[in-house]
Amino acid sequence: MTVKNIEKNGNQATIVVEIDKELMESGVQKAYLKARKNIQIPGFRKGKAPRVLIEKMYGAHVFYEDGLEEIFPEVYQKAVVEQDLKAIGRPSLTDMDISDEGIVTLTLTTDTYPEVTLGEYKGLEVEKAEAAVTDEQVQAELDRMAQNVASTETVDGAAKMGDTANIDFEGFDNGVPFDGGKGENFDLKLGSNSFVPGFEEQVVGMSAGEEKDIDITFPEDYHKELAGKAVVFHVKCNKVTTTILPEQDDEFAKDVSEFDTLDALKADIRAKALENAQKQIDSAFEQAAVDKAAENTTVDMPNALIEAELDTQMERFAYQLQMSGYSVEQYAKMMGGDLNTMRNAFRPAAEKQAKVNVTLEKIIEVENITVTDEDVEAEYAAVAAQYSLELDKVKTMVPVEEIQTSLKTRKAVKVIVDNAKAKKPSKAKKSTKSTKAAAKEEASDKE
Repeated sequence: MTVKNIEKNGNQATIVVEIDKELMESGVQKAYLKARKNIQIPGFRKGKAPRVLIEKMYGAHVFYEDGLEEIFPEVYQKAVVEQDLKAIGRPSLTDMDISDEGIVTLTLTTDTYPEVTLGEYKGLEVEKAEAAVTDEQVQAELDRMAQNVASTETVDGAAKMGDTANIDFEGFDNGVPFDGGKGENFDLKLGSNSFVPGFEEQVVGMSAGEEKDIDITFPEDYHKELAGKAVVFHVKCNKVTTTILPEQDDEFAKDVSEFDTLDALKADIRAKALENAQKQIDSAFEQAAVDKAAENTTVDMPNALIEAELDTQMERFAYQLQMSGYSVEQYAKMMGGDLNTMRNAFRPAAEKQAKVNVTLEKIIEVENITVTDEDVEAEYAAVAAQYSLELDKVKTMVPVEEIQTSLKTRKAVKVIVDNAKAKKPSKAKKSTKSTKAAAKEEASDKE
């Protein structure tokens, strides 16, 4: 086999390959042997028809396409790998010519990895907030803990905001029930805004055993079957309950935690919230620094890399949906679109991430980033511990190349982040004070 010509045009290469008769024949013969078991020719038992007869009936080159598949690894090695073309994905066959002597000339086209020119990726100035926890945040956590140990009491009277109404309901569009508009024994927390706007407000005032019709107009941005429509819900109130919250004192602290006083519990809540806030700030700083480095990179991004990243993001989202009991198709329909609509929605994020990916790969090259066998073993052990799996099983599930790539990428990110310079956020993003504190400061300024 001989590579006759290579032409590069941007992120695409066209390769002309000449395959000699002997190599092509070996591939065709393999293809024939695989295919013949499914071919039946009159006068021969199924799978026993001679190749020459099949070629006479269906054409001399009937097995050539499958024959090329058989020898493709050798073709790819010679035409792409040995030429150091850095192909993305599998080359496509754009032309095939077969001479009278049986020599096959192929024209292959492939996307190639782009030329990447790094811009500034060290010493980047990136905004970084200071971690802070407000009194309101601590109180919100105390309220959540109180809700977890709260008791309920049946209300002998009308429901009010904050109560829970157990209801049966059915929605009608011009007198006809519509899909998804019916429920029985549904516990609706009034004021939770979990139903369409205007619904909960009209349940307020209902008592156990009472029935009424509720007029509702769906928002214009609701899913398309009901968007903007005026409908009627028939509602029956089965029961009304109210929540009895415990007093937030030292006894409460003992009931919900290992602490003996409310002050100690508050201090623990604040410390944990501060730690979590710092992690979020560090993560945001890292992402902003990496994004900025990618923005400074110059690259003519091939569509193949964007599509590959798009596939990855769609697969990840599909898995998350599956964990919630939905398919991508169901979700797309719920959102009033289809898979193409969803894919287009993901495209800007995929384009951005694809540029981040090539930036990090170039930094790995420029910084000569490597990983040791000890690094790889430690990562395998960490993955095994995270998912409670046997180490040997993890090694069979995750290729070593994947572990090495992941470690190198993280080291490249560290190069960017460790050399980045944190600066205070602009005034619009800076404020972490409570509403009361801000109001007090403003009043003081006016005085």
